[in-house]
Amino acid sequence: MDNKQKTIVFKVSDNIKEKMIDYYKDMVTGKPPYSVFQVKDYDCVTTLYESGKVMFQGIGADIEANMWKDLESHFNDRNIDKEIEEKDEKLNDKTYYYYDAIGSDEVGTGDYFGPIIVSATLVTKETRKLLEDLKIMDSKKMTDDKIRRDAPILMKKLPYVTFTLSNSKFNELTKKGFNMNKIKAILHNKVLYELSNKGFAYHKIIVDQFTSPRSYFSYLKQEGITEKVTKITFLTKGESKHLSVAAASVISRYLFLQEMDKLSEKYGVTILKGANDKVDEIGKQIVKKYGKEELYKITKINFKNTEKILNS
Repeated sequence: MDNKQKTIVFKVSDNIKEKMIDYYKDMVTGKPPYSVFQVKDYDCVTTLYESGKVMFQGIGADIEANMWKDLESHFNDRNIDKEIEEKDEKLNDKTYYYYDAIGSDEVGTGDYFGPIIVSATLVTKETRKLLEDLKIMDSKKMTDDKIRRDAPILMKKLPYVTFTLSNSKFNELTKKGFNMNKIKAILHNKVLYELSNKGFAYHKIIVDQFTSPRSYFSYLKQEGITEKVTKITFLTKGESKHLSVAAASVISRYLFLQEMDKLSEKYGVTILKGANDKVDEIGKQIVKKYGKEELYKITKINFKNTEKILNS
């Protein structure tokens, strides 16, 4: 039997608040400050506050709360469990937000053309306001124009380290059996180790999680890497949980855009991001003009795009 005490809190709609007052009117055992009533049962204490928030406490909290969740669903089409989950997620997002932290992120792993670029940045309480004012977020949610404007500011104001893996080197590694996550683990460790050893003070090192911590460190061990960072906090959607990860993604994307500009200028055609049919058409133009060997230098050959381009 589960005797674990539970606390469930959510805000009820006005029509459900009225039903709740009516339902419990003959069971009220008290009235704490700012509450409408409190009912103490043998396995649950139910408190309805003037604000509309209701709190269920005790081993029977789930059962008592579910009755009112069902009524919210029936009368107001509300999914209370989902609302609670989303609220908890937002609260958790702030768990690391105010730490001075080094964060890392990468771009280019899903792009047929263009290198893989991994960056690490340090964001502290002194620089956090700047990033908030610039509205820095995950680079995928920012326009290229904004990235081109803001990234140079970040690169002047923040300590950072970045590393670019060319596609020719990427192709060498994949031929040796390296998968994408192994390559990313090695590159993240490289920039994190370098930045964390520059003498800056920080509380946490945060990585936008792309594989399990166990696999991450296993990849490093397989390659005999001894210069490594071990005290890492792995977070999914890390860009939303600490600005250092967001800043790293913006710097990486900015440098990636510069590399794509160079490719476009060199080959006289606008090189596109991604790995779609339009990208295939650009690949065909390059093969027709420069030969397939040129493709091997500037694309990720293990992508399915290569087969489509060469078989066309």
